[in-house]
Amino acid sequence: MHDHDEVHVKSIIKVTAIVALVAIALVTGFWLGKTGLTPLADPSSEVSSPELKVLYYRNPMGLPDISPVPKKDPMGMDYIPVYAGEEPSASNSAVRINPEKIQKLGVKTEAVTLRKLARTVRAVSTVQPDERTLYTVAPKFEGWIQRLYVNTTGQTVKRGDPLMDVYSPELVTAQHEYLIAKKGTEQVGNGGLDAIAGMQRLGESALQRLRNWDISESDLEAVQEEGRVSQNLTLRSPAGGIVLEKKVIQGQRFMPGEILYQIADLSNIWMLADVFEQDLALVRKGQTATIRIDAYPDKLFNGKVTYIYPTVDPATRTAKVRIELPNAQGLLKPDMYGRVEIVSSASGEKVLAVPDSAVLHTGTREVVLVDLGEGRYEPRTVKLGPHADGYAEVLGGLKEGERVVVKANFLIDAESNLKAALSAFGDRVHGAHGSTPGEDQRASAGSLDAARPQSHHGEGIIEAIDFAHATVTLAHGPIASLAWPAMVMDFRVQDPAWLRTLKPGQKIGFEIIEGSAGEYVIARIEAAREQAEVPASASGGQGALR
Repeated sequence: MHDHDEVHVKSIIKVTAIVALVAIALVTGFWLGKTGLTPLADPSSEVSSPELKVLYYRNPMGLPDISPVPKKDPMGMDYIPVYAGEEPSASNSAVRINPEKIQKLGVKTEAVTLRKLARTVRAVSTVQPDERTLYTVAPKFEGWIQRLYVNTTGQTVKRGDPLMDVYSPELVTAQHEYLIAKKGTEQVGNGGLDAIAGMQRLGESALQRLRNWDISESDLEAVQEEGRVSQNLTLRSPAGGIVLEKKVIQGQRFMPGEILYQIADLSNIWMLADVFEQDLALVRKGQTATIRIDAYPDKLFNGKVTYIYPTVDPATRTAKVRIELPNAQGLLKPDMYGRVEIVSSASGEKVLAVPDSAVLHTGTREVVLVDLGEGRYEPRTVKLGPHADGYAEVLGGLKEGERVVVKANFLIDAESNLKAALSAFGDRVHGAHGSTPGEDQRASAGSLDAARPQSHHGEGIIEAIDFAHATVTLAHGPIASLAWPAMVMDFRVQDPAWLRTLKPGQKIGFEIIEGSAGEYVIARIEAAREQAEVPASASGGQGALR
């Protein structure tokens, strides 16, 4: 009986508990319905949702360490999951700046476009006579100046004008010989043809000697007609122009070959411009030059480039460039000072160009900041050509239509360098702490390999090697993985020791990876198959390319 009562009591308690639970469930459901709240979903169902797929887990302190499975760092902090759509940009070198800061910095961008580059080459110059119109008066005989007709420097003369009367025993002797031969011809008129021909040859020889001594035909005709010896004969100007030098005075004795006058025709003159050697590539024969002369500030003179001299002055690092121009009014005088401007087109066609203000010079390479949109800016190494009109020709690294920062770019570059420095600091901190050897470390090995920079293969020919900066200039073919066309570029090598076995003209194969600030560096290099291998590997002794 006692056992039956005990079972009855237990049944009553169980029924009461069930009724109480049902009542609590009904009250709770009524309250949730009134407040609009719903029960919390099972966390496992959220993680398993296909819309929030976990790609990997990243280090909670921002260190460059990821894991495919959940794990803790050495300080016990859980790694943070990265879901699909939340992964960072593939460009690790890009820097992100919020719009408010962009406005404060005053950042301005400009599109990379095709344009025709023209550059003005400026140089100092001096007026010089045309060397082809220079004449000197230097008698071929000894004599004395009896009278000067042109006795001042700067005097204008015409061709054939008398310069001076001279006395010379040689001239007198030649005249005597001519007259003797002339009389002899008359006397032997009936003596036979041979005698007459001999006398004629003697007379002609005397006249020819006088012609060789620059005695004019008019003076010789006077001797022939008058039939007498003239003690003084006239020396005449061989050309028209200005007397630049007069080195004689009346009564002076002169010797054969001594320069008495220097005459120049200044109707056309030369401007000799001193062009710096870095500008010589922009100067070509036939270009038009504009000349300004200090003596005539309101006048412009135009000439043409006719010759580029083959030597460079080692003291001034300039080369002479000859410009010819007319000087009909005689305004331009020898040794006048002038300024020359030569407008040169670097290329006859439009070329891809970037503003000079967009280029950041690091000393070994040129970098621009490319606007990726949404406040992201990517430092990118570029290969530049000639500069002109505030722009530089782009030989590689940019495409038409990309926008580059032209104002406040150095401030963004400072942010990028700070980011790179913090990243490097993080690498050192992570290396110091390390990871506990074991399953976690093995699990993350594959993901670390995946995070290594992608390499790109190319082939080319070495054009130059810069041992000081550990760079090599390559004329490489197209690189398909980067969509690069064939071009000439400078690359830095990871190990300067590789350059010792390379030489210009060598055909090579190489692999490049993207380093800091968008610069591509050579990670591996080898000689072409028909040449000996060049040992090269930056890490782990991986050797040359296979």
